[in-house]
Amino acid sequence: MRTILFIIQKEFKQIFRNKAMLPILFVLPFLQLIILSNAASFEVKNIAISYIDHDHSAASRALIHKFQSSDYFVMFPPFDTKKEADLAMKKGTIAVVIEIPNHFERQLVTQNKSPLSVRINAIDGAAAGVQSAYVTQIIRSFDPMVSTKWNSAKSQVLAPPKNSIAIPLFWYNNSLNYKTLMVPGILVLLVTMLTLFLSAMNIVREKEMGTLEQINATPIKKYQFIIGKLFPFWLLGLLILSVGLVLAKIVFAIPMLGSIGLLYLFTSVYLLVILGIGLFISNFTNTQQQAMFIAWFITVLFILMSGLFTPIESMPDWAQQLTLLNPIRYYVQVIRMVLLKGASFDAIATPFYSIVFYAFVSNLLAIWSYKKTN
Repeated sequence: MRTILFIIQKEFKQIFRNKAMLPILFVLPFLQLIILSNAASFEVKNIAISYIDHDHSAASRALIHKFQSSDYFVMFPPFDTKKEADLAMKKGTIAVVIEIPNHFERQLVTQNKSPLSVRINAIDGAAAGVQSAYVTQIIRSFDPMVSTKWNSAKSQVLAPPKNSIAIPLFWYNNSLNYKTLMVPGILVLLVTMLTLFLSAMNIVREKEMGTLEQINATPIKKYQFIIGKLFPFWLLGLLILSVGLVLAKIVFAIPMLGSIGLLYLFTSVYLLVILGIGLFISNFTNTQQQAMFIAWFITVLFILMSGLFTPIESMPDWAQQLTLLNPIRYYVQVIRMVLLKGASFDAIATPFYSIVFYAFVSNLLAIWSYKKTN
């Protein structure tokens, strides 16, 4: 135990003597949390929209007015021809073009429906889907209003409305605040990336400096060395989580419905997994650049398959099975469950035991791969 304490003491001295390390640990993560949480949003606003009005009727003007009054759209001057609209969309100045045909109003009155052409720039498929939903919502809300108005003017007998109205109730994020979803996930990324990169470069840095050979000449055992290397970054990971949670509460008003102690318990085990992976990488690399590239490759793969940006349920079956090996998947799932749903240990028991298993395996590999003869 005394040997491990000496190694931990040495590691802390090395960390705090490195002047470049302190801003990396205590400034950059929280700047990233504040910037990314405000910038990374799937909300689509200020959509550039224009139209071609072949009808020039009261109904077509009413439809255009509904788009103008929407907060999601910015209305541009109309086009006279389809060719002009296509050119503007090709240049990227317009994202949505609505073409109102001749006899639009007449068809609404006589047939209670009228065709309407909507063209959307779909280079970004996700944004195009959201824009399509906005356009559809406005057109659907317009059509009954106009039909009723024109039919009433002609003193026609209207059929009683048969539409059912569904009123959705959103649980756990009733205002659909995007930051409520993303801030916990970004906090997971910061904790993961910092601890993985720093631990991956730790042992290999000593190889480059030549101090690892001096340590190998001592009677320090392999497990003592790995524990001594692991513990300082484990503490720093918990410190980053603590400051991140304070910022999330004060700056973004993220609800924290569950037990914070339960979140720390899971994070404590999760950090052992990430640090074990980092030390395992460090044992197999000879330079810090090699360690950085491997850690970066693993991190990108884990992040993209964590369910943070795209739902895991939307992935193919083989990819969903692959995510079971991804520790970030479990952490993203648990931090959202605990903070936003107030989940208890029973609810997170399966991911917790999975993480315990991965922590045991990753640290066993880190100890096994450390060669004292280096």
